[in-house]
Amino acid sequence: MDTLPEGHVVIDDPEKAKRVKDLYLVTWLPDDPEDPRNWSTTWRWYITGVAAISVIQVAFASAVITGDFKGIERDLHVGSVVTALSVSLMVCGFGLGPLVISPLSELYGRRPLWIFPSLLYVVFNIPCAVAKNIQTLLICRFFCGLFASGPLTLAGGTISDIWDNNERGFAIALFAAAPYGGAALGPIVGGFIGITVGWRWIIWVNMIFAGVMCCFAMTLPETFAPALLKKRARKLRHKTGRTDIVTEQEIFKVSFAHLLADTLIRPFQMLVTEPILLLMSLFISLIYGLLYAFFFSFPVVFGEDYAYNDGIVGIMFCSVFIGLAIALFVTPLLEKDYLRRAAAKGGRAEPEDRLIGTMIGGPFVPIALFIFGWTSPPAVMPGGGNWVGPASAGIPFGFGMVIIYFSANAYLIDAFPGYVASALAAKTVVRSGAGAAMPLFMVQMFHGLGNGWAASLLAFVSCAMVPIPFLFYKYGKQIRAKSKRASAL
Repeated sequence: MDTLPEGHVVIDDPEKAKRVKDLYLVTWLPDDPEDPRNWSTTWRWYITGVAAISVIQVAFASAVITGDFKGIERDLHVGSVVTALSVSLMVCGFGLGPLVISPLSELYGRRPLWIFPSLLYVVFNIPCAVAKNIQTLLICRFFCGLFASGPLTLAGGTISDIWDNNERGFAIALFAAAPYGGAALGPIVGGFIGITVGWRWIIWVNMIFAGVMCCFAMTLPETFAPALLKKRARKLRHKTGRTDIVTEQEIFKVSFAHLLADTLIRPFQMLVTEPILLLMSLFISLIYGLLYAFFFSFPVVFGEDYAYNDGIVGIMFCSVFIGLAIALFVTPLLEKDYLRRAAAKGGRAEPEDRLIGTMIGGPFVPIALFIFGWTSPPAVMPGGGNWVGPASAGIPFGFGMVIIYFSANAYLIDAFPGYVASALAAKTVVRSGAGAAMPLFMVQMFHGLGNGWAASLLAFVSCAMVPIPFLFYKYGKQIRAKSKRASAL
């Protein structure tokens, strides 16, 4: 829908056009100061920063508790697999929360969903910190994940609300790096807290971090255009007394039940019927799962084989940050390349042009895993060679991880323009399932197969995924042409 200079609007759908006849439809005007994309650059970067750091915080929370698993096992009298559920169940919450938060945000706007789930997330950290048994800890960690999923659900939409396509390169790069950077930060901080004051203080520190970000979330304005336009229409109706002043969302109302049904059912239908969505979701999920695999394999290699304490084991994740930082500066270059391709094609690139980054980043993941496995003891020597070898594997992994996520996410958005929410919800559920599953068997796999072959097994699976973006780059357009939901353009 476009606003014409004389104040009319154009609606392409004939059925919709009939229904809005004789109504005054409220929309954005050119250079409208209330349009979030016309707000000051400083204010938009503040919003972007709060959104990105909020994502970092919740990802941090999922992994920070790994800093003192031994303390949990000792105090609550449980084994390592049960303790690992404290990570798995929170990640499960990450996957389920968006199925409710996403439709609610479409009805009520983004701001309430930034605030209220975050408050509940902060509260549920308290029973985690004072838990006297493992049941309390695990149940409350799940609810922490459920309510902490707000930023994971809303950050991408918030960034899209306030930045035009040609401006959002670095902002989207931050969003792509945030969930992985936050998770990698967790063991670094948690390890040193764990060896000094124990696992309960790990959770208290996390609650403080979450509380601070909740306060910042309260400063965020509403950015969702339909919610802002609805507020404008309401003011105009009150001021003029006219009842024919409406927004498109008010005319074509969709109930929460309908939105919820779409959110719960359509993503799974699309996973079954859309090969692009299924395979790209599996690719993204593998990368996400491998990050959580590192949280449990690093303690095996550096804690058991090199006999480092949990604080030093956490420091080894700095290599992931180095790779992530490199990717953070490469992703805007990929965005510029995409815009150049779009300009060369008359202003509209193919969705497959988004896959360049995935094709570049894909090989880095198996390379990282082979380095990690075969520079670790006993492959080098019993008792360990230089720690630099396995630690350096985090650099190519961190780089490939962010580049893949950035490009694959953008591809799904462009490939399913009319079903973006469902496509991303499907990806989120599959991704969270992978992240939740990896912790449950990773230690046993490294103990059973040895460091070299355990990492190699993961590398071989990664190698099988590497051709996927190349295949879609060549055949994706034909596959989309046969789809009922994918863009055929």
